[in-house]
Amino acid sequence: MLRVVFVVLSLLAVAACGADGEPFKPRANANIGIGSDGVHTSGSVGLSNGTVSVSIGGGCRWYGC
Repeated sequence: MLRVVFVVLSLLAVAACGADGEPFKPRANANIGIGSDGVHTSGSVGLSNGTVSVSIGGGCRWYGC
């Protein structure tokens, strides 16, 4: 069992460092907008390696949060 865990962790480490391809690069985005209906904020964080991109984000109005 310990051997299987070690192999899986080793494969994850190799994939994370980019030895089998391009490593994933972290990305972050933050926006603040002011308009006639108030202040809006939004933001997102994600990972990208050029081919695959995964992100999550959200936003709110100044008085609606």
